[in-house]
Amino acid sequence: MDMSQINYLAVLVAALSSFVIGGIWYSPILFAKAWMVENGFTEESLKGGSQGMIFGGSFILALIMSFNLASFLQGPPDLAWGITAGALAGIGWVACSIGVTYLFERKSMKLFLINAGYHAVTFMIMGGILGIWK
Repeated sequence: MDMSQINYLAVLVAALSSFVIGGIWYSPILFAKAWMVENGFTEESLKGGSQGMIFGGSFILALIMSFNLASFLQGPPDLAWGITAGALAGIGWVACSIGVTYLFERKSMKLFLINAGYHAVTFMIMGGILGIWK
């Protein structure tokens, strides 16, 4: 892997895109209510926890995911390959991994589709950003 070929600004923007997508995906416009019900959360219970730790840790993990995907996408700019690679990673690795865990934890199919869907879409968008912005 040639680290000089990675566009670090693109990695940063791709990581930030996960927050934009998550903000929409887990909002009342889309899946917030179903996600809360499936997890047994209430508005009150979501107020607990360290927001700095949750969002800061999530951003660091998103940076790692984005950098990892960028390392696979070296070569000439290619939107189609970026989206395809994102789909392969998001569906083939992330969603399937979540699925295995959810089967053993006996979590609902609805929760799986919400969470795995978020990651699949996020990786496809990240891949698109990284695929064209080299």
